[in-house]
Amino acid sequence: MWASQLLTHTRPRAFITSGGAGTMGYAIPAAMGALAARPRSTVWAIDGDGSFQMTNQELATCVHHQLPVKVAVVNNGTLGMVRQWQSLFHDRVHSQTDLTTRATRPSPDITALASAYGCLALRCDRPQDVDDVVRAAAAERHRPAVIEFVVSDEAMVWPMVPAGVANDDILVAAGQRPDFGDDQ
Repeated sequence: MWASQLLTHTRPRAFITSGGAGTMGYAIPAAMGALAARPRSTVWAIDGDGSFQMTNQELATCVHHQLPVKVAVVNNGTLGMVRQWQSLFHDRVHSQTDLTTRATRPSPDITALASAYGCLALRCDRPQDVDDVVRAAAAERHRPAVIEFVVSDEAMVWPMVPAGVANDDILVAAGQRPDFGDDQ
C-alpha cells in the first residue's frame, strides 16, 4: 500500500499492483511474471514481512530460472495492516499479529533465508543507509536481491478509509481527516 501511494511513476505500465488493499503473497510472484515478460527490465517487488513469508519460497524459482528480481521487504515484525486496524479501531488490542518472540528479532531472519536460497541478502535498519543498499541490490544482475528494511512496529499506512464509512471520511493520520475546504 505504501508503494501504491508514495512512488512516483514516469512511464505507463511500469507499476503493477493487486489493487486489493494489500493482498498478501502477491509481490514476488507478480515480480517474477513481470521480469519473465520483460527480461531486460529491472523489476522490484515491495513486500511486507508477513506477505513475504507467504511466497518467499519462490526465490528458489527465481534463482533456478535466473530471474534477478529485487525484493524490498518492509519488516516491522508484525502483520502491519492488521495491527494498524487493531491499534486504531480495537483499543490497541493486538491479537495474532506479532511475528517476534520475546528473545529474538522478527522471525524468520529474512536475510538468512534469502541467502539460503542463493540471493544477495541485505539488511537496512538506518535511514542513512537506504541509498547504499538500494544501489547494491540494483547492481546485482545475475541473481535475486532481497533487502530487509527494518521499521518500527508502530509504522502505519496513511491515508486510509476506515471500514463502513464513505471515502469522504478518509483519515490522513490517527483521528485526522484532510481539510477539503468549505465547498466539500
